[in-house]
Amino acid sequence: MARLLRPLLRGTTYTRLLHLWVPMLLQSLWMFIDMSKPWVPALVLVPVGLLPAVRVGEGVQARMLLAPGQEDPGISVTASANWRDRMRTVLWLELRMALGWATVAASVWFPVTAVELVKCGWGHTPSGVLWPGRLEPHPAYVLLTPLPLLALYGAVVGLGELATVGARRLLGTSAAERLAALEERTEQLLERTRIARELHDSIGHALTVAVVQAGAARAAGDPEFTDRALDAIEETGRAALKDLERVLGVLRESERPASARPTLAEADRLLESARASGAEVDAEVTGAVDALSGPVSREGYRILQEALTNVLRHAGAVPVRVRLAVVAGGLTLEVRNPLPDRVPGAGRGSGLRGIRERAALLGGSACTGPAEGDWQVRVELPLG
Repeated sequence: MARLLRPLLRGTTYTRLLHLWVPMLLQSLWMFIDMSKPWVPALVLVPVGLLPAVRVGEGVQARMLLAPGQEDPGISVTASANWRDRMRTVLWLELRMALGWATVAASVWFPVTAVELVKCGWGHTPSGVLWPGRLEPHPAYVLLTPLPLLALYGAVVGLGELATVGARRLLGTSAAERLAALEERTEQLLERTRIARELHDSIGHALTVAVVQAGAARAAGDPEFTDRALDAIEETGRAALKDLERVLGVLRESERPASARPTLAEADRLLESARASGAEVDAEVTGAVDALSGPVSREGYRILQEALTNVLRHAGAVPVRVRLAVVAGGLTLEVRNPLPDRVPGAGRGSGLRGIRERAALLGGSACTGPAEGDWQVRVELPLG
């Protein structure tokens, strides 16, 4: 019994009842004008429902009164984008009017019926307003009094549920809206992934350089080398802070484009940072790196940064060969170093995975792993 009566304690039951009563305000005003044609308001709703903005208002009302507090009630609050949406809005308005009529009828007929039964039970002759014939007074009619009240309860709850289901079917998101929402969600996930890669590459590189430099300075015991190490740590830290500030700016202002990201034109900064960490970097650049398109140049910079970071992290101060070649077909980036004692697996680490993801995002390819006694990172990116 408690479960059966639980809807009486929910505020949603009464907000839905209010939603069902609202269309009757228009109907009541019309009844003062012409009671002989009660169907006119329903006819007027047809051209009204064809207005694109009406769908917005109906969606807002349905969300607030039929499904209050629900994060995703499945009811759209956007204007009609095509004739299918307009016709669905018209059907919804007509359904809402019909449910309003049913609600008013139930709200009047069932309570009056209960009063009539009470009168008959107490020996009074009922008025017969809602009954086709007159009832004879009898005490047994008192026992029937709860039945119309239960019917009223069932009508109010049932009509509210029916209105909610109708709103989700007729005011629900269309296929185009669902596709747009899916695309927006995909863009958000891609942006989060890109920002995660940016933070990993930039901050990870800076921390790796700082750790390697600090360890080398302690082991060397040379004040001059220590000064150079501190300078390298300071420069790398400043660059990382600049990258961090830019990424946080993108997070704070989602509409601002991610500009001013470093490109391969600034690759010398990475090479000098690796050299300052003790690595012997042999770099060879072929072609016009400055003429690369923005996405290729920016992602190429991050790939080179991650490759050098992995060298310092896993192999230490070892000889590194860097080759950058820009030809008609695309950009080829290769970083090779002697194999460390512990060779990382081809699928381990977010750094190598990030390199492959960046290359795939631009339609290129990445190969990482042992090759001819060296550890190789080879990436090919199309210029288009």
